Amino acid sequence: MGRITGMMDMVDDQPPRNQMRAADSDRERVAERLRSAHAEGRLDLTEYDERVQQAWAARTYGELEVLTADLPPAQSSAAPVARGEVQPSGRQQRHGRGRHGAVAAWASASAINLVIWAIVSLTTLSWVYPWWVWVAGPWGAMLLAGRLSRRGDRGGRRGRQGDQRYGAGL
Repeated sequence: MGRITGMMDMVDDQPPRNQMRAADSDRERVAERLRSAHAEGRLDLTEYDERVQQAWAARTYGELEVLTADLPPAQSSAAPVARGEVQPSGRQQRHGRGRHGAVAAWASASAINLVIWAIVSLTTLSWVYPWWVWVAGPWGAMLLAGRLSRRGDRGGRRGRQGDQRYGAGL
């Protein structure tokens, strides 16, 4: 190891990196890389399990490096974001798909009911009460109300948070 010299206990020379002690964060990073390799099909379950156990038992960087030496370099899973571009969070994306799905379901059900009503009206050659509005109307009104309330909440929350942040309204 290194030699301690002088009054300030400075280290003369340090051991090579592969002999230095690894931290839990280093072990976790290697375990995550092994998990990715397993998910990609580079490691079978048995080999993955063995390597993860070895990663958590490793004491030095050298012991960790051996576990990933035969794997290609890790690649970033996130695409770079253009400057000034804001990426929506996962929650925002899920809620956006949910709203679009609800509107699509409403439109499909309404269209099917309208077509059934039109076929019945044409085949009986008489006017049939437009019952389909009781399917399309309330459902559509609830979707619209939900949309308007979310739009109002966004502005209201921002305002309240801003007031609390700067001590207004105390």
